[in-house]
Amino acid sequence: MSLTERARVRREVRAARRKLSDRDRDALSHRLGVNLARSGVLLRTRRVAAFWPNDGEVDLGGLFPRLWQAGKELYLPVIAGSRLWFAPFDPEARMADNRYGIPEPRGRRRARVPPWALDLVLMPLVAFDDAGNRIGMGGGFYDQTFAYKRHRQSLRRPVLVGTAFGFQHRPCLDARPWDVPLDAVVTEHGFRWLASVR
Repeated sequence: MSLTERARVRREVRAARRKLSDRDRDALSHRLGVNLARSGVLLRTRRVAAFWPNDGEVDLGGLFPRLWQAGKELYLPVIAGSRLWFAPFDPEARMADNRYGIPEPRGRRRARVPPWALDLVLMPLVAFDDAGNRIGMGGGFYDQTFAYKRHRQSLRRPVLVGTAFGFQHRPCLDARPWDVPLDAVVTEHGFRWLASVR
């Protein structure tokens, strides 16, 4: 898939995502959260990273109270240069917009954790395929942050789970050398481990 083709897929899927009504997005996001909870993947985790929705992405906010009630530590990404760190997030967290207008937790810099300290990362994406390839928004933050997973097979943590609406699936997305594959994906249709992992 050429860069032009990837750009076309990114443009088309983002447009389709933004066309969802708030009501439909909420309903699909709720079903996705139910599927994630039923998958069992949360049972084996303590530190979970999620994200604040942007540009029509899945909204995981309905899942946050369940994670806190289960005693999970919840983190949100914070942009630091070309990579991400993860800051604790709870109902009392102070938030401020980053350079893309996405809210990030502020004020507890020393409490941030590196990516390898997490158990599970719920990742946003634009498109995904059955092999675990994904197209993101184009900034490369997640690929650079988790690049160590491509080179160190002994470092399996964290588990990377793509979160998307079913229409974001594509039959085949060719991988770039720097792409970090997903371990699993969850949509409103269900949760599944991907061919690259299981």
